[in-house]
Amino acid sequence: MNQSVFDFLDGLEVTLNAGGMNTINIVLAFVMFGVALGIKPKMFVEVFRKPKSVLLGMCCQLVLLPLFTFLLALALGHSINWSMALGMILVASCPGGNISNFMSSLSKANVELSVSLTAISTALCVFMTPFNFWLYGNLYLHLASVNADVPQLVIPLWDVFKTIFILLGIPLTLGILTSQYLPKVANALKKPLQWLSIVFFIAMVVLSFWSNRASFVACIKYIFLIVLVHNLLALLTGFSVASAFKLPTRDRRTLTIETGIQNSGLGLVLLLGTSIFSSLPPHGGMLVITAWWGVWHIISGLTVSGIFLLSNRKRKSK
Repeated sequence: MNQSVFDFLDGLEVTLNAGGMNTINIVLAFVMFGVALGIKPKMFVEVFRKPKSVLLGMCCQLVLLPLFTFLLALALGHSINWSMALGMILVASCPGGNISNFMSSLSKANVELSVSLTAISTALCVFMTPFNFWLYGNLYLHLASVNADVPQLVIPLWDVFKTIFILLGIPLTLGILTSQYLPKVANALKKPLQWLSIVFFIAMVVLSFWSNRASFVACIKYIFLIVLVHNLLALLTGFSVASAFKLPTRDRRTLTIETGIQNSGLGLVLLLGTSIFSSLPPHGGMLVITAWWGVWHIISGLTVSGIFLLSNRKRKSK
């Protein structure tokens, strides 16, 4: 890419529509309730009784993905500019996204492990997101000889609380209680809710895209391949680590999905909902990378879930 393309990307505006974000959050809460209908409390005991998968998942999410993203940004060289690189690092520094729990459920992965990893990474993001962004952001700017200062991130505690408690905790608790005390209701709801969830996720892709369609159409040819490669790196990191340590198939799928699905919504909140980045020059490159990640990881997550489901059916047919 040449400088004129970078200037064009940095001049783009992406808006954070409060109504759209609230709708997505309501959908996520509804989906989490459906996921929890198949969970029993004793399943979580088993996850932490054998913590190998949890520890490897945390390593992929909090250590390897930010590191590999930094190395990828350097490897891309002049194909990206500094604001796009910082956008990639910001996404990699965010915790796992809540939709990963639905993707794990859809692909017959270890949902209890998925929920545990999402909750832990979200809780730790208050410390780890600012640290990873500061560390690798500054390293990149130094090695790429860019004259800019990486702002000090301050994670909004309300967003972390909302993610853990409102979007994760309440729907999970209600779903688990329904499964425990109203098993007939849970069994009757599970299948319809799974299909409804797929419809809702497709609607979320459209909703995420529609409010910023002009910006996406204008920049998609420049950022599509970069986000695709970055997301593929994240998915392969989870799958490779899980395979190298010979985790069970269900756990391997969970680590793949958990590492590949990032809470880019938090990244957008940091970019648009706070004044943290107001001291930087135009940073449209950060915005478009983060925003397109939010759309693309839904598409890639559903694709990977479909591949895992297809492999299940092939195994059963043998």
